[in-house]
Amino acid sequence: MDRDPDLYTIGQVAQRVGVSSRTVRFWSDRGVLPPVDRSSGGYRRYDEAAVARLELIRTLRDLGLGLDAVAALLARQVTLTDLATAHVEALDAEIRALRIQRAVLRAVARRHSTTEGMTMTNKLARLSAQQRQGIIDDFVANAFGDISDPDRIVVANWMRELPATLPDDPTDEQVDAWLELAELVADTGFRHKIRAMVLGAAEESRLEFGLNIRPLVLLHAGDAVDRNVACGSAEGRAALDRIVPADLPSEETAALVAWLELVADLRVERYWELLAILNGTSVGSPAVPAFAWLLAALRAHRSPEAIPG
Repeated sequence: MDRDPDLYTIGQVAQRVGVSSRTVRFWSDRGVLPPVDRSSGGYRRYDEAAVARLELIRTLRDLGLGLDAVAALLARQVTLTDLATAHVEALDAEIRALRIQRAVLRAVARRHSTTEGMTMTNKLARLSAQQRQGIIDDFVANAFGDISDPDRIVVANWMRELPATLPDDPTDEQVDAWLELAELVADTGFRHKIRAMVLGAAEESRLEFGLNIRPLVLLHAGDAVDRNVACGSAEGRAALDRIVPADLPSEETAALVAWLELVADLRVERYWELLAILNGTSVGSPAVPAFAWLLAALRAHRSPEAIPG
């Protein structure tokens, strides 16, 4: 073989850069590292500029860039800035996909899902932001679609407030929250319940119940729940009288019972809790147990037979 101290064989440049001779030969065959000369025996030889070029190729490949992208850069068809920017975007997309895969597998493990359940979990977790919002919008439209009252339209908009995307690295709680929310709004019984609440709230008296009685319920019924006071006990009656006047007319009592039957539903409260989890806001203390206690106390102490006409 001809010897030139300024030229190197494939084995020599491979050793200098720290890659295999096979790799150098492959890159050379692909045209990204053309030899500057050939020996009389036909062996490829490279100069110092080729060594520097090989160092660059190896660096770009270590960063995950494809060989076609490397070739385009070396041919000056793209700039390094453009190439790096595009690759960062591709990596970000890949990272998000991997995080979703991890979240789905964690959810499957926690839920002890069947293969069918795993497929549904994966499908729901991979929905785009627009598709997720569409599921919620359809649910809210079903409940509020023909309602024109401004106050209830505000509530409808609150019920639509989903984050634009799941976080880049969603917590297990957030993935589970989205999956549970999607299942909840698909439940026919829950959809009917929300629709009934919206229509029931059309009467002014129902709005007054919500505005005026809530603080008393949370204070007195909430305390009764915390202390495990039986609804039908004398102490339960005393707590009830502090919330609802004992002389409340039977018609108004019946209206209050009907309203409580609508609002004392853990699923409704859970809807708001799930939205809070997804939006990264604080989840308030549960209120439904206190309202459910009040409903039971009313039935125990203010039954139609016991209410004076």
